[in-house]
Amino acid sequence: MRIHTDNPADAVEQAFFRIEREQMADVPILNPALAVEAVDFQRWQGHWLGVVITPWCMSILLLPGSSENWVSAGQNKRRFVKFPAGDFAFLGGLEAELGEYQSCALFSPMDKFTNQRDATQTARASLIGLLSVPPAAVKAKEEKAADQPSLSRRHFFALR
Repeated sequence: MRIHTDNPADAVEQAFFRIEREQMADVPILNPALAVEAVDFQRWQGHWLGVVITPWCMSILLLPGSSENWVSAGQNKRRFVKFPAGDFAFLGGLEAELGEYQSCALFSPMDKFTNQRDATQTARASLIGLLSVPPAAVKAKEEKAADQPSLSRRHFFALR
């Protein structure tokens, strides 16, 4: 297993540029307004998390930043990863430039995007959403806490 001690954004772009050149060149779903771009790779639970934009898809990627806590999915095997926004299915992959990685598809094909800037903004918003607790969950937790009786002594004696 390859461990990425440094930000893997350049390696991600190299891998997906190669895939575009070697495997996707004549595929009709390519959006000519878009290019391969690694977006906002950051440390998350000791590993690397970011989004890759390509002319054919947009995916969240997870790459090993250490051997500790890394759970291999196996190539083309699915595993669920828990994020603040919920559990998401990731598919195991393997590329020469990256080694093992896992991806979660956001968009495919990419025909809804008219330019790179919109795709990049969508990728950033997706990461923010993934790493944030949904407002409805926060509200439900607050309501549940409000429904719980107070166990303080002051509250107990005030009830008498």
